[in-house]
Amino acid sequence: MRIGFDTIGNALLIAYDGKPVVVTDPWFVGSAYFGSWGLSHEIPDEQREAILGTEYVWISHGHPDHLSWDSIALLKDKKLLLPNHVGRRIAEDLTKQGYDVQVLPDRKWVRLSERVQVLCISDFNQDAILLLDINGWLVVNQNDAGDYGWHRFVSGIVKKHGDKTVQLHLSSQYGDADMLNYFDEAGNRIPPTKVVPDIGARNLHRTQLIGCKYYGPFSSMHSYQREDSAWAREYGTSLEDYKLGWSHPYHELLPPFVRFDCEAGTYSGIGPKPNPTVTLAPETFGDSWSEPLEKQDVLKIARYFRRIEHMNELLRFINVRVGGEDHIIDINPKVPERGITFEAPRHSFMTCIDWEIFDDVLIGNFMKVTLHGPWKSDRLYPDFTPFVAKYADNGRAYTAEEVAAYKREYALRAPVDALAFEAQFQFEQAYRKLVPDTSVVHKLAKQMYWAIRKS
Repeated sequence: MRIGFDTIGNALLIAYDGKPVVVTDPWFVGSAYFGSWGLSHEIPDEQREAILGTEYVWISHGHPDHLSWDSIALLKDKKLLLPNHVGRRIAEDLTKQGYDVQVLPDRKWVRLSERVQVLCISDFNQDAILLLDINGWLVVNQNDAGDYGWHRFVSGIVKKHGDKTVQLHLSSQYGDADMLNYFDEAGNRIPPTKVVPDIGARNLHRTQLIGCKYYGPFSSMHSYQREDSAWAREYGTSLEDYKLGWSHPYHELLPPFVRFDCEAGTYSGIGPKPNPTVTLAPETFGDSWSEPLEKQDVLKIARYFRRIEHMNELLRFINVRVGGEDHIIDINPKVPERGITFEAPRHSFMTCIDWEIFDDVLIGNFMKVTLHGPWKSDRLYPDFTPFVAKYADNGRAYTAEEVAAYKREYALRAPVDALAFEAQFQFEQAYRKLVPDTSVVHKLAKQMYWAIRKS
């Protein structure tokens, strides 16, 4: 490849300008989420050599399928490019370990080679997107990130590039890149429901909304390999599923693993071999479901959750079930009977407590979660997960005042977009309380809304 890019692995993009210039989110060896995730397909030798030969490495956020410590250890001589996340946790941790770290400014182009420049946007959900201009072609590497106020800005850049635009984004039918392992109080798993019936139609909708010519499935190429997470395999998305519902005369669907020539404007599928399906015991990764908590562990867990002020407003209790024993941690007795039971092996659970990476034990989908009492939704989002895994663990914001200051710092980077996003969010919240999702009014309003947004 002379000038262009490859997509391979999970969320791995390699940009070339005569040679490899930058690789994004390089997970190419090892597993993720305490062995729960493996790569669904092989990394061919050509792309592996390009990863090792690149000059720059961009890391979007701290999840281990994006910041893979096994992989990054093989790239110690590279310059690491990071989003400007409030809290600077990842930048500080990597710097302490001897990596050469450069934090990219928000919404400003940074040239990496004669024909490759990048623009990074971080958001308060501790995610980030990367725009790459490769020889005049624009690649919107959205990986896991949603729109938290950058749509107007990015779609304006897309419009300037016309047909030379590619969008890459996470997509799955059941949302299995998030916590799915919910149980009712009788101990029965609550089966996940489809996010959308046809994932191709949803991705086409996204492409039309931002205005890109091409769309590439991305950041979704993992397989479950632990015995206690293998149940989630049936809720994954196959490579063929991405075609379901995609039909349009202008917008084109790229192969999931693609080589794109940014001189000729042509592309072809790479076609890596699928990795064999393996099922490994939790003990392979240091986990035993029979190992109990120690007395000191319970104190650590209590301190971890109680320091987050929002938990005091949200929960009466948290029950941690480890080694078959329940440990009730009282949070606030004045809250109605609202609580959570987490059932998990000690090693992975305590690693997340000690290292403050609680998202890792959630997304692995081997920990069992039961919600007790009244919740705004039937999931941990938005009441629990952002406050623990995003604002506290990575943003270092624990009190209501700190969370407000944390969000304000992001908002001040693009005040107009932040105000527009907040107004839209508040309107949607109020609207959902008044209009049921199943009503005819909602369906008509939704069609009109998206028609206006796309136009």
